[in-house]
Amino acid sequence: MKLEKSTKIGELIEQYPEVKDFLKTLSPEYSNLDNPELFAMMKDIATLEMVAIKGGFEFDELKEKLESISNKEILNFLINRVNVAPPRVYINSESTFYDFMREVALPNISYLSVLKLKDKKEKIYYYFKIFIDYRPDIVGYRTLEETKQEKQIRELSISDKQKEKLIKARIGQGEYRNKLLEECPYCPFTMVNDERLLIASHIKPWVKSNDKEKIDPKNGFMFTPTYDKLFDRGFITFENDKTLKVSPWLSPMNQKRLGIYNGMLIEKLSLDDKREKYLKYHRENIFKG
Repeated sequence: MKLEKSTKIGELIEQYPEVKDFLKTLSPEYSNLDNPELFAMMKDIATLEMVAIKGGFEFDELKEKLESISNKEILNFLINRVNVAPPRVYINSESTFYDFMREVALPNISYLSVLKLKDKKEKIYYYFKIFIDYRPDIVGYRTLEETKQEKQIRELSISDKQKEKLIKARIGQGEYRNKLLEECPYCPFTMVNDERLLIASHIKPWVKSNDKEKIDPKNGFMFTPTYDKLFDRGFITFENDKTLKVSPWLSPMNQKRLGIYNGMLIEKLSLDDKREKYLKYHRENIFKG
């Protein structure tokens, strides 16, 4: 199928059902593809050019991504469990491509995405995508600040179990971060959803929070590093209507460079009654007004 700017999204998904799940991995803006009523309304209207704009892509960029999956050879896999407890499974394939992938890619992967797809005949396919990343600042790296924080926690007069829980919560590897990711799976400014690039940012600072507040997922947002720093240092905060407040301590020139301004609506900010209580503290005590 030739992909043109005028190609209708419904026509594409009818021929390649796996495209729907693939698009959702590219941008949260495509999540409405799961809404049957909305999809029925848009499938014969929305063109690929419109879909590209919606997801923040140039048409040629989106076209290349779509062609990368529509032109791939399908590999047949065997998936089974052998003396292992769920959810662990073994996969194998007789394909020579899989042999090559095992020898070259698998020893170095840092992230493996698996999509379970089903066609109109109810036949199931699995789409595997390998991410290789050698950068130590993304995978398994701790900053000097995090190391210092861990040392401070180790010196507290609390039980070892409490220390471990606090360390995991503060450094971002524990239950707090996981629960926060469930509620805030992307940065509301950039829409970046790669969790390796997201920082669990406390609303009421960790050092000012009690033990319960330290690990409360409502006491946090997920931000990319720049916005985490702005929020943590009090250069930005939010009103309960999701509008942005920018500190006068941040120069107009830098505000322009960052693409932020007072009253800017951060539509994707995850807010509820509990987060609003923490935000009240942030506005009154952290924000540099």
